Amino acid sequence: MTIALGIDTGGTYTDAVLVEYATDQILGSAKALTTHQDLSIGIGEAVEAVLRQRGVPDPSEVRLVALSTTLATNAIVEGQGSPVCLILIGYDPDLIRRYGFEDELVTDDVVYVAGGHDAHGDEVAPLDEDALRDAVRTRRDRVEAFAVSGYFAVRNPAHELRAQELVQEWTGLPVTCGHHLTSRLNSVRRATTAALNASLVPLLRDLIQTVRGSLAEHSITAPLMVVKGDGSLVRAEWAMLRPIETILSGPAASAVGAWHLARQAGEALSDGVLWAVDVGGTTTDIAPLRDGRPGLNPEGAQVGRWRTMVEAVDVHTVGLGGDSHVRMTPDRRLAIGPQRVVPLSLLARQYPEVVADLSHQAAASPHEEGAAQFLLEGRPVERPINEAEAAILKRLVRGPVSLATLVRESRYGSLELRRIERLVAERLIMRAGFTPTDALHALGDLELWDAEAARWGAQILAAQRRCPVESLCRGVIEGVSRLVARALISKALTDEARPPDWEREPTAALLVERALGDGYRPTDGPGLRHEVACTLVLSRPVVAIGAPVQAYMPRMAEMLHTRLIIPPFAGVANALGAAAGGVVQRYRVLITPLEDGKTLRLHLPYGMRDFRGLEEAVAYARKQMVPWMEALARQAGAAQVEVQMDRHDTRAQHCRGYEDKVYLGTELTFTAMGRPSLAM
Repeated sequence: MTIALGIDTGGTYTDAVLVEYATDQILGSAKALTTHQDLSIGIGEAVEAVLRQRGVPDPSEVRLVALSTTLATNAIVEGQGSPVCLILIGYDPDLIRRYGFEDELVTDDVVYVAGGHDAHGDEVAPLDEDALRDAVRTRRDRVEAFAVSGYFAVRNPAHELRAQELVQEWTGLPVTCGHHLTSRLNSVRRATTAALNASLVPLLRDLIQTVRGSLAEHSITAPLMVVKGDGSLVRAEWAMLRPIETILSGPAASAVGAWHLARQAGEALSDGVLWAVDVGGTTTDIAPLRDGRPGLNPEGAQVGRWRTMVEAVDVHTVGLGGDSHVRMTPDRRLAIGPQRVVPLSLLARQYPEVVADLSHQAAASPHEEGAAQFLLEGRPVERPINEAEAAILKRLVRGPVSLATLVRESRYGSLELRRIERLVAERLIMRAGFTPTDALHALGDLELWDAEAARWGAQILAAQRRCPVESLCRGVIEGVSRLVARALISKALTDEARPPDWEREPTAALLVERALGDGYRPTDGPGLRHEVACTLVLSRPVVAIGAPVQAYMPRMAEMLHTRLIIPPFAGVANALGAAAGGVVQRYRVLITPLEDGKTLRLHLPYGMRDFRGLEEAVAYARKQMVPWMEALARQAGAAQVEVQMDRHDTRAQHCRGYEDKVYLGTELTFTAMGRPSLAM
């Protein structure tokens, strides 16, 4: 039997599953807490836990390992990439500065070098190799990687390739070329993507090396593959060169896993279209699926403030999950998320002394500012800190401290909260508080951690809201269900028209709230509360995955009058999605007319060629690109590769009203697909 090991590092948990490769049937699964300071620790613990289970195969039978990781996404959001130098060939520095594009270039270390091409791929100026050499030699000891982006390099990559060759020869450091990551125009965004990729190369390389070491400790020597943002797989060696392609790999793996689990459960998915909703600890991810594949964002993946040119899963992510902070607003309403905190039940399992502190708060000061919240140490400090910040951090060395106590004892009083918020935002300290996970513990619906701490936390918030504890906890569950439903509505409407702006459309927001449970229903009879009512129906079924979905999603489905599927193993769908993925590589080839109106230019990934006839150019492109794509897919880790070509001709109506349309160009999209190779 051939076994695959799937691993997913989420915001809260790292999951591991052992899967029969031929059928995608799960043979064993396990979870471990994600260790954000070093992802490999949590990965090792999850792998060890799944291998310890009874009845799982011998580790030597594992023939493939697939990893879905948050490293690239988190590093970009947190600005934790390695120092890089961005080399721009043929760009106009005055134009970049005039339009404020400098802020889009990721790094302050930008070098402008003469060279580049025009829209037809013709050379505008020779590459200034002397200037390139001088710039690189002064930086090779200050950076860990280089990025190169040539103007119109997607039409002719010659200067990028030459610069890459020279920089690697002079420094031995990794060099990212922009045209390797995208074949689309947009010189600034392409440069942004290249610089982000270069900054991630050392980070993903280190993670893969440590993961391989952890696998070796368990006698697993199988090929290691990594999930890309479109849900497909690539060899680890490939991912180390193009780590930017792994952004959003978690949501992509969850979408793929949702489809496979639904099919395994025997669900009838007649038209192959559904919604995958992954409720995790930190976020809820919503993605449309068609025939088992997640839709891709045509605009390129957005991560943090950066809009990239990476084709990744078209996912709508909201800051809502089991670890979302539940707190009371001044008018005694429940607020849930988007901030993530450590659940009180988990905190008490690690630090049992907080239970007594919570019971004291519940009895003596439930209304005190900061009640039911704790602070604990975060990541190491890497910047200068002032005296007040140092005092806060010193208090946390021995363990968590109640936020109420810290504010009460501080000479700055409530002003201390601003300083604390800044330290939390920098992750120098972590916050613990009441969460939806705690609400489930308090109700007895979940038994993972310390239920007593959860109950005390619930009692504190119930006192603030002036309601029974059970009512508070049920209100939290209802609130999460409502927020997921609203997020689904937003995503569905965005795909059909445009993103709803609830703040500027108060009537629409009111109708949504009524449709989700507050409004009139025909069965209400006399004594109606509202004159206008509405019902929302989500026409496609929802496959819900994630550990807590059984608690929240049935109510969500009821609100939206939709079919809900919660398959077995829903809590580890992400890891299954990693193991079940295939290798997919895409490349777009352009054919453009030249100014003489008779010549057509074919832009290949390694050069150009001119033709007189369109069909001749298309045939030549197919002949050249099919073997090229087969080789590309095999480099990425595929076996038994198939290549498809999609053609799109663009024509426009002549401005003078002639019957014949004007030919503007042709885009040929080549897609190579194959199952992962199990050979080392």
